[in-house]
Amino acid sequence: MTSIDSSSPAAVEVVDLTKTYSVGRKRSPVVALDRLAFTIPEGTVYGLLGPNGAGKSTTTKICTTLASATSGTARVAGFDVRTHADQVRRRIGYVSQGTGADPRQTPRENLVLSARLRGIGRIDAGRRADALLAQFDLADAAERKITALSGGMRRKLDVAIALVHSPSVLFLDEPTTGLDPESRAQMWAEIRRLAAERSITVVLTTHYLDEADELADRLVIVDHGRAIVEGTPDELKSRLDGDTLTVELVSPDVNRVRWIAESLGALRHIVIDAHGTSGKLIARADDPPPIIGQVISAFDQAGIAFGAVSVSRPSLDDVYLHYAGRAYRAGDAAEQGAEVAA
Repeated sequence: MTSIDSSSPAAVEVVDLTKTYSVGRKRSPVVALDRLAFTIPEGTVYGLLGPNGAGKSTTTKICTTLASATSGTARVAGFDVRTHADQVRRRIGYVSQGTGADPRQTPRENLVLSARLRGIGRIDAGRRADALLAQFDLADAAERKITALSGGMRRKLDVAIALVHSPSVLFLDEPTTGLDPESRAQMWAEIRRLAAERSITVVLTTHYLDEADELADRLVIVDHGRAIVEGTPDELKSRLDGDTLTVELVSPDVNRVRWIAESLGALRHIVIDAHGTSGKLIARADDPPPIIGQVISAFDQAGIAFGAVSVSRPSLDDVYLHYAGRAYRAGDAAEQGAEVAA
């Protein structure tokens, strides 16, 4: 990760950003963003982390001038996205969740076309295309059709296209979704290289906890369109006192499990995350090893069916649990299958 200078100018400033959608006369508007606010210093990798549907892509679309906010402001590279959209577009690159390459053309043709559309001359466009193909290890595939490329190669080409005009801010919206582990690792390496070798700010939206932890210098966790906590991954994890105790539950009676957990006295921030016939007890504890025996004994005596019992250091999953009040499920921001005890 890159070092962060807190005095650096802001590459992106989002203030009280709100976005609502009308869904019919008889239904209440859908709130996609609810007074979202954060600031991204120049030259950092900044993560927008949250489950699908949390508002990450909506935020990205507003910051890249592809959508308008209902209220609030966003400034990118020093320009207001509403009043100076053209200036913003000249200074940003954007990689959407879907590929932006023309499947009828080769990678080199796509890069040259993108450069020419950006006002770059023919000779310089060819030079930039060749340089980017080499940088992203795509030179051997330069003349293939897009349909012949692997998923990982297509995503690298998408990033290369977004960089053809040398933007100062690069937005990557879920860049590794759908990639196999090897391609995902390659994309991580490319993002790290961009941050290290170019003077560029990378704004990364992701629903993968490990991706945000690995790549982001700073991140904001977004839930239901709101920023629930912001900081470096290490800062956020260090704010949680003690270790995490997790008990796998079988067909749990939530109220009974919670009552027993609270009666032990040594557990705090107790969450019972139940969905279907399975669930988890997740809690914080200062000295978990001796508490494990107490939990097992109490559950055995109460006839509560359970599986593995484990202890771990705080993770971003625990950070989300602590601030959102429920376990993290990447696929569904609206899922509410958890009950919280103080």
